[in-house]
Amino acid sequence: MDEQGAGHPGHPGHPGAQAALDEICNKISDLNKWREIFRFRGLEITTTTHQGRPGCGTDGGHGAGGAGGTPQPRCPPAVLRPPPASPSRGSQPLSLGMAMALRKVLFGDASRIFSHDWAQAHFRFREPHSDLAYALEADKGGTRAILMAVQGNIIKYLLFVRNTEYTHLERLCKISQKEQGEALAAALADSLWAAGEGREATVCLISAATHFVPTTDYKADNFTERFKSEGSKGLILFLYSLLFSRTLERVQNDLGGTTPHLLESGCGNVICTQALLQVVLAGSACPSRRCEVGFLRWSREEAGHHLPPVGSVLKTPKFPIWLCSINGMHGVLFSTNRLFLSDWKMEHVFHLYFYNGQRGQTRTAHLTVDTHSHHWEEGCCEDTSSPGKRSPSLEMAIRTRWPGASVSWNGTDPFF
Repeated sequence: MDEQGAGHPGHPGHPGAQAALDEICNKISDLNKWREIFRFRGLEITTTTHQGRPGCGTDGGHGAGGAGGTPQPRCPPAVLRPPPASPSRGSQPLSLGMAMALRKVLFGDASRIFSHDWAQAHFRFREPHSDLAYALEADKGGTRAILMAVQGNIIKYLLFVRNTEYTHLERLCKISQKEQGEALAAALADSLWAAGEGREATVCLISAATHFVPTTDYKADNFTERFKSEGSKGLILFLYSLLFSRTLERVQNDLGGTTPHLLESGCGNVICTQALLQVVLAGSACPSRRCEVGFLRWSREEAGHHLPPVGSVLKTPKFPIWLCSINGMHGVLFSTNRLFLSDWKMEHVFHLYFYNGQRGQTRTAHLTVDTHSHHWEEGCCEDTSSPGKRSPSLEMAIRTRWPGASVSWNGTDPFF
């Protein structure tokens, strides 16, 4: 595997920083230079592109069409998978030392490797022009956490960044396959750019060549040290790119000895730590950095797990979007109102929406939250000794941000 830098001078506050971020986004979206990382299955990238945006070809006669074209509801969802690539100019082969350091940051042990579900994880959208057109599918297991963190950035882009005539949920539902790809490119670019402190982004490419010979201290996974097949691995490539954009040294400094490594083993699966999710959301594992997408956590067994606290900085993001960890499972809670967090009066009675990546979820859950109902004083609080009186876990997660709030599911059967 190779890693390729995309350095850009400047600082996040410098006028040229946004232009540099746009350039990174365009390079991912263009998929010419960076098509070694992510590929749209079911799309052919044509040579006629406009400002780095991909043109759409056809697949079985159901092409998505260009901007302003007629939507094709039967267009298959976009799937991003990396095909084999040869080293390109400016790339740096991954050495044995770098691979071992990467493994230790991730697992704490260079002999550990990713499980099968991680190796197969990739980015796949639901059907375009549907109620869940904005949504990524996520299987059970540790990979869902990262997919839902990326989902938060996708929602941020579609609701609050891109220009469109649509409003509220229509901004998420009325998108084509091409627009799905653009949203994902923007979401990934956001994370890599933030990890690189607004100065550079490093992208890990795949190579057929073997760059080093494994030793007794390093267990080969046929991927980190070389790549032969066209398996998925899109999520792992993004994770590697994220950590190298941050640099392993800075990741370790961010952790400060509080978290020995970024992934943990539990119930036969590899799961993400809160620190790793913060790298995806904010570009840093440091909990004091304010995120554009926030984080909430609630678990019935949290008291015995010695988890790091979720501070007010994580609960109060720049945009009204929160990655939620609920009993170890993950989803995204959000408002469609950009100004929601700018005026405390809006937090009396308000609407939130929730998506958790499960294939059984057919529409976005609509919740109405009332922070002035005083239901807590009316005996409706959580009673752990009486399972029949327990509130849904999602409601408990919401109350970590709005204590005492009542939650209406508006006709949806409560889940989570």
